Amino acid sequence: MTVKSPDIAPESESPAETTTHTDIVIVGAGLSGIGMAAHLLDECPGARYEILESRDDLGGTWDLFRYPGIRSDSDMYTMGYRFKPWNRPETVAPGQMILDYLREAAAERGIDKHIRFRHEVTRCSWNSDDSLWTITADTPDGQRQWTASYVVLATGYYGYDKAYTPDFAGMADFQGKIIHPQYWPQDYDYSDQRMVVIGSGATAVTLVPSLAETAKHVTMLQRSPTYMFTSPTKDPVSLWLRDRIPDSWIFQLARIRHIGFQMFSYQLSRRRPEKAADYLVREVAEQLPNDADISDFTPTYRPWDQRLCLIPDGDLFAAMQQEKADVVTGQIKRFTKTGVELIDGRLLEADAIVTATGFDLLILGGAEIVVDGKALDLRDTKVYKGMMFSGVPNLAFMVGYTNASWTLKVDMVASHFCRLLNYMKRKGYDVCTPEATDPELQSVSMMPLTSGYIQRSQHLLPEEGHRAPWRLRQNYFLDYLALTLGRVRHKELKFRRRTAQKPPDSARHKRRM
Repeated sequence: MTVKSPDIAPESESPAETTTHTDIVIVGAGLSGIGMAAHLLDECPGARYEILESRDDLGGTWDLFRYPGIRSDSDMYTMGYRFKPWNRPETVAPGQMILDYLREAAAERGIDKHIRFRHEVTRCSWNSDDSLWTITADTPDGQRQWTASYVVLATGYYGYDKAYTPDFAGMADFQGKIIHPQYWPQDYDYSDQRMVVIGSGATAVTLVPSLAETAKHVTMLQRSPTYMFTSPTKDPVSLWLRDRIPDSWIFQLARIRHIGFQMFSYQLSRRRPEKAADYLVREVAEQLPNDADISDFTPTYRPWDQRLCLIPDGDLFAAMQQEKADVVTGQIKRFTKTGVELIDGRLLEADAIVTATGFDLLILGGAEIVVDGKALDLRDTKVYKGMMFSGVPNLAFMVGYTNASWTLKVDMVASHFCRLLNYMKRKGYDVCTPEATDPELQSVSMMPLTSGYIQRSQHLLPEEGHRAPWRLRQNYFLDYLALTLGRVRHKELKFRRRTAQKPPDSARHKRRM
C-alpha cells in the first residue's frame, strides 16, 4: 500500500493570527518525529501537538535520498516501530518501501494531519517568566511563531542542505559527471559507463552493486577498508514461520532475535576485538573472487570503532565475482580529465565519479536554541538520559543508536518522554530541567565512533557524563532498564510549577484543538 502525504499542511490561519499555541511542538517529520507523535497519541491522550517539517514531504532520510539501490542498513524488525510491526518478508528493505511504511504509520493514526510542511524552524526560545517556548519558523507565507510548553527536536543528526565533499585537487578538470549521492539526478542514465565511487561506508557499498547492474564497470575507491558482514534480504526463520503462527508473533520473535544478535555481536567486538575482526574478515574472504586482495577488506581499527557495513545477500561480492565491480584502496592525488590519479601513480579511468564521502553533523536541525535570552552552546551542556540537555527546560531531542537500529532507541526515548509528561501532569508540575551540578561528573563522547563524519564535528557536539543518568550505555537491554522500566523522577532532574498565568485563548494565541 502506498500512501501519499497531504500536499498541504493543516488549516491555514489568517495573517493576523501570527502565533499559535499548542502543548508540544515536534520538529521533523521523519522516522523520529512520526514515532514521537504516535507515542503521544498512545500514552498521552489529549496532548495537543504540531509537527513542523522543513521539506515538502514526510520521511526525512527516506524522502531525501533517492540514489540507486538505497535501502536500510539495519534489519527492519528492529528498525520498524514497536507499535507498528514490520510484516513484510523483506528484512532489508528498499528506500521506497520504508517511505511507504512511514506514510502508512502517519496516515493510520492521523499524524499526517498535524504536519506543517515547508516550515523550517530557525529558532526556539524559552522564557522562564511564562514557562513557554516560542518557536519561529520560515514558511511559504512568511515567518510564523508557535508557543508550546514542550519542544521535541526530531531532526536526526545531519544536514539535508549541504553534503560533505572533500576539496579534491583537479575537480574542475574532470570532464565527466561528479555526483554526490545526496543530490542524485533522477534522470541520469549511467548505462555502459565507467564509474568510480569514492568511499567505503554504507552509501558506497549500497551504490556499487546497484550501479554495476547497468554500468560498464564500477570501482569502489576507498582510503581504507571497512568491516562488512552479509545478511539475507529475507529472514529464513520468519519465512518458515509465516504459515504457522500469527504475524504479530513472527514480528516479536524476529525483533527479539535481531536485538539479541546486534547486542551479542557488538559486545563480542568490544570485548574480543581480535576474535571478532578475524571472523568478519574470514567471512568476507570466502565470498571474494580468487584474484581479490584480502587486504582491501582488512581494516586497521577495531570492529565497531566505526559502523559495520551490511552487504545484503552478498551483492557487492557477487558484482565482483561477475567482474562488474572491484575495490581499490589508495589515496587520491588529484582528479584528471578522464578519472582519478592516486598518490601511488595508479590511474582510475571514469566517465562519472560519485563522491560517497559522507555528511556533516547537524544535531539540532540548524535551529538556534535560546534560554532566557542566552543562545545555547551545546558544548556547555551534558546529555541527560540520551534525550535532554542540562540547563535546558522542557526540551527533548531524539538521536538513535549508532551501534544498532536507530528506532530501537528513539522508541524508548519517546516512551520515556511520555512517562515524564504524565508524571508532571499528575504532580502539577509545568517545568523540568536536568541540572548537572556534580563537579566530579566526567565527560565522555556522546557518539563513541571514529567515523569521519563524527570526528569532523566532535567539537560541536554535547557530551555525556561518565555515569547515569548522564550516560546511556549503547546497550539496548541496559537502556531498556533505564528508560522503559526505570523511574522518571531523579534528583538531578528538577521540577517546578509555572509562576505566570497560562497563555490566553485569543486570536493571537490560538490553541490547536
